[in-house]
Amino acid sequence: MPWKETCVLNERTKFIARLLDGEKMSCLCEEYGISRKTGYKIWNRYQNTGHHALVDRSRIPHRFGNQLPEQIERSILKLKKDKPHFGAPKIRELIARKFPDLRTPATSTVHAVLDRNGLVTHRKRKRYRAEGTALSKGIQPNDLWCTDFKGEFMLGDRRYCYPLTITDQASRYILAVEALDSVKEKGAFPVFERVFQQYGLPRSIRSDNGVPFASPNGLFGLSRLSVWWLRLGIQIERIKPGHPEQNGQHERMHLTLKTSTALPAAKNFLTQQDRFESFQEEFNNERPHQALAMKFPGELYRPSDKAYQGIGRIDYPMHHKVITVTTCGRICYKGLKISLSRVFAGLDIGLRQVDDKIWLVSFMDYDLGYFDEDSGEFEPGINPFGPKVLPMCPE
Repeated sequence: MPWKETCVLNERTKFIARLLDGEKMSCLCEEYGISRKTGYKIWNRYQNTGHHALVDRSRIPHRFGNQLPEQIERSILKLKKDKPHFGAPKIRELIARKFPDLRTPATSTVHAVLDRNGLVTHRKRKRYRAEGTALSKGIQPNDLWCTDFKGEFMLGDRRYCYPLTITDQASRYILAVEALDSVKEKGAFPVFERVFQQYGLPRSIRSDNGVPFASPNGLFGLSRLSVWWLRLGIQIERIKPGHPEQNGQHERMHLTLKTSTALPAAKNFLTQQDRFESFQEEFNNERPHQALAMKFPGELYRPSDKAYQGIGRIDYPMHHKVITVTTCGRICYKGLKISLSRVFAGLDIGLRQVDDKIWLVSFMDYDLGYFDEDSGEFEPGINPFGPKVLPMCPE
């Protein structure tokens, strides 16, 4: 260890004495277990101030940035007591009028005084709680697709398989069954892109509230995958947590899939995917369905008229400003760094001034919330991905 804890002063004294006797700095530092930088710091201190340099120095700051004259601090607290609804900016103004000959403290300093005396009410940020959305009914093919991950299972090579499935609700046609090694979005994106390229785009996609379809920590539960769907003009639907029956038709297909392909599981991903593809072909084109008047799903399904052509630029003709969200999920405006959500990283959002220093933040046609120029804090608005986005499911 560097220095003996029993008496640091004695060790430093011996260290300096041996330097004065002509011993080498590098050898002494190695023996005492300290860096040469520390050794030279002790030596320079001794040369400048003598023996007092060897005593431990206090690490208390010499000055405090927010320290105020006691009279001003007492006045701040008294004003807050007299005007409990006044915040730091108003109290600062009253202090400036009361003490015109003294330097007025910064608003942040006044706020710090109030905070350490327990006079600031900290607003808790609203945490998104999944509640599901309104649900539609797929009448025609591509009105509504359903997607989910069938529960994971272990393959013969001891790796876990997470099958991603996509079906068309109206025709029950299986669009994809893909064996993935996780539920992360990096694996889901290429599957959906391939399906979009092959079958076109649906009007809506229904999923649960799990990743990668939704994000428990994202704004309104949005994930990068669901934001991509929105950019393609696809409406998002989410079932209520704990209510898998709202996606019951898809879940019933999962049971048949498990029985036919995973009991027992295949040896590896390649052979398991081969089983999935054989099951998909049989389910779509060889298996009569009672709910379809004993027709095959492949006899009813038709690709979408809306072809996949990638994503274009987002326009905001009714907004005053367009700002690109940073990689860390912020928008920068007039020196403010306003935290929004990382799911919008690299995308343009629109700003529209709705009041003095109050700005509305929008993504596409969805109003997300507001921020003010004084605090720079973003406050989410009403969840736009609710009943007003999707029609109610007929009972």
